[in-house]
Amino acid sequence: KLSQSPLVEEIFVVPGNGGTAAGLAKVSNVVATPVDDYPGLVDLARSLRVNLVVPGPEGPLVDGIEGYFRAGPRLEGSKVFSKDFMHRYNIPPAKYCNFGDHDSAQKYVNTTSHPIVIKASGLVAGKGVIIPQSNDEALVALREIMLDRKFGDAGKDVVVEEFLEGDELSILTFSDGMTFKSMPPAQDHKRIYDGDKGPNTEGMGCYAPAKIPSPSMLDDIDRTILGPTFDGMRKEGNHPSS
Repeated sequence: KLSQSPLVEEIFVVPGNGGTAAGLAKVSNVVATPVDDYPGLVDLARSLRVNLVVPGPEGPLVDGIEGYFRAGPRLEGSKVFSKDFMHRYNIPPAKYCNFGDHDSAQKYVNTTSHPIVIKASGLVAGKGVIIPQSNDEALVALREIMLDRKFGDAGKDVVVEEFLEGDELSILTFSDGMTFKSMPPAQDHKRIYDGDKGPNTEGMGCYAPAKIPSPSMLDDIDRTILGPTFDGMRKEGNHPSS
């Protein structure tokens, strides 16, 4: 989509892939600079006179890539932090509890009557979300994440939250720190089997614009989620930039 804009002259992708190398107008792959060499990426951006940097995966954000270009948020790297952030600023999440030890999480799961979702707090390429179909499956998931460290340090803390059934909607938003503007609403397909069955994957594709939200729903998202999020980031000293 960026390449289709008449305002864009050139796009450099680090490291790129076969798709970005396949003759897309204005697009070039750059393999000389490692993707995790953040000072090198700053030098590259300066040498190429780049005026907009778009981090793709979450990993560079958590590593602090924005700190090399400008101060960045902490929301992507910790589901525990993000849930508590929502609570502080009255942003409506699903009912949740955070846990840093297995025994407390197990006790909570054994006394919870509503369906739950178990999430490793850190980044696991979209695979750290478990939707157990029984109490036994939930206990196995907790053991694998917190004791067996199936996801490494990303699973040292977990979020156990209420399972909400319905269509998923993704809103990707840009901000200059004071104002914000969202891209067209998108819908991801994450479950591995047809009919929304099976375990979550890191993503099976998405489409946009999704027809799920009405204009009034998008207004509600701006008012109750996005606005309070950017306000809270400013108050906590995290300059919102994307």
